[in-house]
Amino acid sequence: MTDDFGAARQSSEPIKFYQTGTFTVGNRLLAPEQRSVQASTERSNSLTSGHRACQGCGEALGARYAIDAAMRATNNQIIAANATGCLEVFSTPYPETSWQLPWIHSLFGNAAAVGTGIAAALKVKAAKGGRKDVRVIAQGGDGGTTDIGFGCLSGMFERNDDVLYICYDNEAYMNTGVQRSSATPHAARTATTQAVGPNPGAEFGKGKNLPRIAMAHEIPYVATATVADLRDLEAKVERAMGLHGARYLHILVPCPLGWGAASHDTIRLARLARETGLFPEFEAEAGEITAVTKIRRRVPVEDYLRPQKRFAHLFADAGRPDLIAQIQAEADRNIRRFGLLDES
Repeated sequence: MTDDFGAARQSSEPIKFYQTGTFTVGNRLLAPEQRSVQASTERSNSLTSGHRACQGCGEALGARYAIDAAMRATNNQIIAANATGCLEVFSTPYPETSWQLPWIHSLFGNAAAVGTGIAAALKVKAAKGGRKDVRVIAQGGDGGTTDIGFGCLSGMFERNDDVLYICYDNEAYMNTGVQRSSATPHAARTATTQAVGPNPGAEFGKGKNLPRIAMAHEIPYVATATVADLRDLEAKVERAMGLHGARYLHILVPCPLGWGAASHDTIRLARLARETGLFPEFEAEAGEITAVTKIRRRVPVEDYLRPQKRFAHLFADAGRPDLIAQIQAEADRNIRRFGLLDES
């Protein structure tokens, strides 16, 4: 990319790889403009303490990172619509809330439509001399996005409504008991895809890839990110808030409970998902890919699958090397499709 965003991103790459979580890299104090939003004492803390997320919850991290970055990008002028799901349940048990911004709870499947309504109301108010600086975010999990809310979301894309939709993808319906969603990976065990029979876990050939579907709508901006890449995630939120029209950000947020993983492995698993090629990180504008995050050190999918109990049946007894090979083929296809390896 040759625009200012691309230049800023390139300048931040060396910092991203060595960031220690403080204001320093090695023994060097970072300039304020190089610090992440989360490293700033002035961050909005839009999702603040007191919520009831599980220990190591990737969704809590993803929401805090994304909304704090959006708040900084808009001078704290954000209204959020939130679908029913884990994020809503753990953050807002009536009559309490951990949100520190205007926040509306929608039904499971209509967060995109509610966000559209808010944006339409703001447009009318602006036309009558009201404020023009307030922006809208709609957000939900993969169940409320790829399944129940799919029609509302496609309509938002088709109309090019001025809303950023963020999907926090933990790859199943975690709030209601870990049932399969259309974002559940193949061969994963869930409450509705048991690890039994000749083809255990989620069936191959089913599901949908929402980022690619969003690209097919040719909306202004589509991007994917993980909670393991804080600077990358924040940069993509900032880029999205600098644009108008329909925008979509898909964030991988590991769930220790639903994935059967250690709570301290949340960031590690998100990083492995990228490094195996199973979760490509990219950006697209008007249906065309404009940037990809290259894989630094390619690892086999086994390294990602083994720490998760939802894939334990692939390694028990004689194991299922045939199914692992199919998952590896999916990762290899992503690597080819998005050009994730640096061939230089």
